[in-house]
Amino acid sequence: MKEFRNIYKIARVSANMSQEIAAEYLHTSSRSLSDYESGKTIPPDDIVCFMIELYEAPWLAYEYLRTSSTVGQKFLPIIDFSDLAKTVLRFQKEVGDVHQINRDMIEIACDGEIDHKEEGRWNQVSREIWEMISAGLSVVFAQQSRKTC
Repeated sequence: MKEFRNIYKIARVSANMSQEIAAEYLHTSSRSLSDYESGKTIPPDDIVCFMIELYEAPWLAYEYLRTSSTVGQKFLPIIDFSDLAKTVLRFQKEVGDVHQINRDMIEIACDGEIDHKEEGRWNQVSREIWEMISAGLSVVFAQQSRKTC
């Protein structure tokens, strides 16, 4: 929850904007913006869209979806916003892991269905793919998300 409370502030501070100036551009009050940044209220979609554009923070779209809805919390992987070098290395590792399970993936998918005996292996394939997706998103958003954080 702490991460959720701070994503809007992190984006604003990364854009080097005061709360007052940001609120003016967002056509909202400083109090409302403060409430969004402290987690008291969740901003509506249109305000978040304005924030993403104003702060030039595309990563905020993903984090908003991931943290503000049950669906996002349940199904979207957490992104590691570490430095670029670390995220690139993690992505390469995950690509290698997917490469290693490539044979299983092809063998299982070849007949177009997953039978009972293949479920365990397919679950592993799925986990590795999700880990690679998470790592890929981390690479895409690493530079944009931590300019000053």
